[in-house]
Amino acid sequence: MKTAAFLLSSLVLVAGPSWAAESQTGQPKPDLAKGQAKAAQICFTCHAIDGSRGQPGYPIIQGQHADYLVKQLHEFKDSKRKDDVMGPQAKMLSDAEIRDVAAFYASKQAKPGSATNKETISLGEKIYRGGIADKMVPACAGCHSPNGAGIPAQYPRLGGQHTAYTEKQLNLFRAGTRANSPQMVAIAAKLSDKEIKAVADYIAGLR
Repeated sequence: MKTAAFLLSSLVLVAGPSWAAESQTGQPKPDLAKGQAKAAQICFTCHAIDGSRGQPGYPIIQGQHADYLVKQLHEFKDSKRKDDVMGPQAKMLSDAEIRDVAAFYASKQAKPGSATNKETISLGEKIYRGGIADKMVPACAGCHSPNGAGIPAQYPRLGGQHTAYTEKQLNLFRAGTRANSPQMVAIAAKLSDKEIKAVADYIAGLR
């Protein structure tokens, strides 16, 4: 029972406010055209103009939940999440521009990716769908859904993400360098290099 309770408690990740909640506060709706213009100005080099399959070291943000993008951009801006590239970029954006850019990328249809390492596909699937019981690591699918689509206003989309980016983030969580999600820091701390590589590659093929 203790293990089950831990697994359930570990599934909670911090997320940004929902768009519905924002509309209730009277904030203006995001402007997709302005978001596209701003993305073309400062985001395209790393993420591609539509947030699709840009450089492997940077995330695919096409189809990512808008509220999750808003949360991450604000945390880059406030230095709660540290990154030498994204920190300065986010600091240039106003709150309205953050909402516009996030909504623009969220409006795009995410393109499928693929796993590439046949030798680790079984291990990656096991971790993603069932966790690692003896390490008290919960299944990734519990928060990010079986197909990696995530849950709007709660957990980010993972399916199809670059293997290199997911692996990098898990390593940053494990090292405590990325500390804006205590739950993920605790989970990643229990994963070996092999397990991180396996689950990151498996995630790339989810759709």
